[in-house]
Amino acid sequence: MIIGHSFGGLFAEKLLGQGLGAGAVAIDPAQIKGVLPLPLAQLRAGLPALGNPANLHRSVSLTTKEFRFGFGNAVTEEESDDLHERWSIPSPARPLFQAAAANFVMHSQAAVDTANTARGPLLLVSGTADHTVPDVVTRSTLKQYRDSTAVTELKQFEGRGHSLTIDGGWRDVAEAVLGWLKEKDLS
Repeated sequence: MIIGHSFGGLFAEKLLGQGLGAGAVAIDPAQIKGVLPLPLAQLRAGLPALGNPANLHRSVSLTTKEFRFGFGNAVTEEESDDLHERWSIPSPARPLFQAAAANFVMHSQAAVDTANTARGPLLLVSGTADHTVPDVVTRSTLKQYRDSTAVTELKQFEGRGHSLTIDGGWRDVAEAVLGWLKEKDLS
């Protein structure tokens, strides 16, 4: 089983498309090649990294305000600040640049074999209030798999943001994923 969040979700999709893993869960997965929606909230969430082209070769830290918008927008300000303190670390900006340019690059790092019919089941998970990977992006990702007969499903968490795997409601996400894994005989 391959499970990932954000870019880890994109990696899970990519590995599953290559026939690796019995199945995968992609939670708020970063945009794969072919996904066209680019909501303003997503642009704003990515601005701390994408706003400076020199960041392509750097790691970027988020301020508490930037973290609040991109990750903690669906929890209280106090919880968001606590999550920022506990979990936020400088992260490489290169993957954001690669995802942003995916639809303009022939051999993009964000390309996924969505037509693979021999792969295991895939569960896409989204928070409907996510600013970093908005629900419309995850729903568009689901549509990329329409030509495959392999199982691809979507589980949406109403009112949840990008922090859904680390905030106070993480158990709801974990239980839903575990339930899906059992349903698909993957646990």
